[in-house]
Amino acid sequence: MSAPVEGNLEQVFANVASNYRGSDVDLHAVYREMREKSPVLADNFMARLGVPSIAGLDPDRPTFTLFKYDDVMAVMRDATNFTSGFIAEGLGSFFDGLILTAMDGEAHKSMRNLLQPVFMPETVNRWKEAKIDRVIREEYLQPMVPSKAADLMDFALYFPIRVIYSLIGFPEDRPEEIAKYAAWALAILAGPQVDPEKAAAARGAAMEAAQALYDVVKVVVSERRAQGAEGDDLICRLIRAEYEGRSLDNHEIATFVRSLLPAASETTTRTFGTLMTLLLQNQAVLERVRNDRSLVSKAIDEAVRYEPVATFKVRQAAKDTVIRGVAIPKGAMVSCIVTSANRDEDVFEKADVFDIDRRVRPSFGFGFGPHMCIGQFVAKTEIQCALNAILDLMPNIRLDPSKPAPEIIGAQLRGPHHVHVLWD
Repeated sequence: MSAPVEGNLEQVFANVASNYRGSDVDLHAVYREMREKSPVLADNFMARLGVPSIAGLDPDRPTFTLFKYDDVMAVMRDATNFTSGFIAEGLGSFFDGLILTAMDGEAHKSMRNLLQPVFMPETVNRWKEAKIDRVIREEYLQPMVPSKAADLMDFALYFPIRVIYSLIGFPEDRPEEIAKYAAWALAILAGPQVDPEKAAAARGAAMEAAQALYDVVKVVVSERRAQGAEGDDLICRLIRAEYEGRSLDNHEIATFVRSLLPAASETTTRTFGTLMTLLLQNQAVLERVRNDRSLVSKAIDEAVRYEPVATFKVRQAAKDTVIRGVAIPKGAMVSCIVTSANRDEDVFEKADVFDIDRRVRPSFGFGFGPHMCIGQFVAKTEIQCALNAILDLMPNIRLDPSKPAPEIIGAQLRGPHHVHVLWD
């Protein structure tokens, strides 16, 4: 099969980042002002920033943007009155099949109940011991150690891809193929575009990539089923999964696995990069984490609150409603600015401070409510293993003063592009 996407993985990753970068503004300052002056805005705020948003697909549907924690929480937890089915018109259209984020009501609930056990801590912890930790340490970090210097984003781009494809059940002896599939998955993310001239080409490339990815996943699913599906990998577990007498066919499994792939690596890459940036910029906190590994999970959760990768989530009003005195008609799009909600001063004390000791409250980096990210425990486990391994293998890790300092940027998919470090 010829690759539908030109360019290597690094280039495709950079293209996705530039597509969602948006205006060069201090987002946190802008959001602080919106929380104060326009907590419910009758407009598509992300479009103002030049970021493609599913809310803008149909110009006849009004869009409202929410900036306060309580409003975002109310919308995210209420899947009855704020629905997600419209997602099938946008990114979901590249998948044509089972995509959880585009399902509502009982269909979503029963499908999630079928899939959820595969992603529970009991399963992921077995994967952690057998695969995740070993891959990160032996295949990636140990070979890097003698060099005493690196751009951690080079590592961050590849290890989540290697891990998730291994967990899914792809053959492990074909790294070039995995990199190619990962580039296809990222091309799907680049499908939505603001620029009309780029939109048609990007959409065509995304559709091609989605089909190519489906084809390779379907082959693996068919092979695993023919072999009896006795393995511990994700595909075998999905083949064996059953809920209220319902199980999945090959098409459903292939489309679901394909829908996981764009976010499964990309989000983990950026979250890890952001976490390392925040720790390296706060050496005292880094030392505390090094000396007390029970703080690793707290550091990850605080990084996800402080700088979530996906900065907003969109829902559609299922009926006429009112939020803070603003009338929102049935059918309107509601854009929930997660980054703003996560720094709401009414909820988080000293919200603009990276503080791993803060009292734990729900934040929205992995979504919230019925559509909370199904794979979040896998992602957190990968990041936990990576941070622990770095602290074990790279003594006195610090930012490289001879290189540009890392910057967390992007109006939608936020994260650093480089994290240059040294160690002893």
